[in-house]
Amino acid sequence: MGTDTAQYDLVVRGSRVATTAGIGAHEVGIRDGRIEAIEPLGAGLQGGEVVELTGDQVMIPGLVDTHVHVNEPGRTEWEGFESATKAAAAGGVTTLVDMPLNSIPPTVDREALRIKRAAAEPKAHIDVGFWGGAVPGNKGALRGLHDDGVFGFKCFLLHSGVDEFPALTADEMGEDMAELAGFDSLMIVHAEDACSIDRAPEPTGADYRGFLASRPRGAENKAIADVIDRARATGARAHVLHLSSSDALPAIAAARAEGVRLTVETCPHYLTLLAEEIPDGGTAFKCCPPIREAGNRELLWQGLLDGTIDCIVSDHSPSTVDLKDVENGDFGVAWGGVASLQLGLLLIWTEARSRGIALERVLDWMSAKPADLVGMTTKGRIAPGADADFAIFEPEAEQVIDVHRLHHKNPITPYDGRTVSGSVTGTWLRGRKVDFAAPHGRLLRRGEA
Repeated sequence: MGTDTAQYDLVVRGSRVATTAGIGAHEVGIRDGRIEAIEPLGAGLQGGEVVELTGDQVMIPGLVDTHVHVNEPGRTEWEGFESATKAAAAGGVTTLVDMPLNSIPPTVDREALRIKRAAAEPKAHIDVGFWGGAVPGNKGALRGLHDDGVFGFKCFLLHSGVDEFPALTADEMGEDMAELAGFDSLMIVHAEDACSIDRAPEPTGADYRGFLASRPRGAENKAIADVIDRARATGARAHVLHLSSSDALPAIAAARAEGVRLTVETCPHYLTLLAEEIPDGGTAFKCCPPIREAGNRELLWQGLLDGTIDCIVSDHSPSTVDLKDVENGDFGVAWGGVASLQLGLLLIWTEARSRGIALERVLDWMSAKPADLVGMTTKGRIAPGADADFAIFEPEAEQVIDVHRLHHKNPITPYDGRTVSGSVTGTWLRGRKVDFAAPHGRLLRRGEA
């Protein structure tokens, strides 16, 4: 149809369109990068371009991944904005928020944020936002970073893994949370207690059980209790990153019931992998906090279903293959981080489907809820006024993950060879299909998305 008679720039028609009201038969009209109309299928919306879904395809909102380590500048050999945003788009992710560490400089002041944005701008195939960092001595820099558009601040309660991003004590975290409460920003916390880890056995060798013992649930539980205590005392918003220990769920639920402003995420590796199945020397599986046992996994799924856990994000924390110590398989030496940015939807949908959980729930956990976490009102949903960020997904398809066919820079992931349900056949950003050639992502600021 010629554009001279078109009402919209793009129209998507299909029997399965995942709107905020559920999956149904709709036509979606898109103009100037925004969704302007959602009508019943057969309404006859006209567009300069029309996408007709097959019966096997679902139009889904673009995923929002608020926990990604892109590592550029400074450690771009680990990942980088070019490879990360391509991987994200290939997995149906249209917005990511980049973590403030593993890049050099870390994003702990305004100049570092400027450097990070300059690195990202020419390479972003999807939209990218940024977290700031809270480290000892930078409390005075937090407001400036907030004013420059970061979505909140990350801190660690134990060594971060890189020396240029030192940890806070629980009391220092509380002082920074009091500062953030003054302008209603968000503190996101890697919650493992340093003293508990120091008392645990040292991880060495190829036996995963030794590594698991070195990061006990008690370390997570203690740190989460500290986060709850400081959030209660300051009134600040707090968010627990990558929840692994199901033991903490009752305390989280109780805190929220009493009005503590607390949100929680977990990750695909905690929901799809099992400590009992990790092979000796399988350092691709190493992450912190660790992948735990089957019973723990069941309770995390229950925490999602009952709403105690808000969202699922990747915690994509890649490195070069040599840093994973693949040759020796020593869990004490290997970098801790799972590469999964391109795979999250497939992994979670596969597991959810086997449990009888509807695709709508998965999309809520991976699109709408992460967008809500960072206050992005135009992302993570197919609704009038929202950005036309979406993917075409074939939920009944099956494929085998081949690490060498992913867009991740380094070919290592614990999911290599795994059979999964689903296939992302195309991703659109503000109504324009991502072509993996010309980047057209934007850099996002808090309050503008």
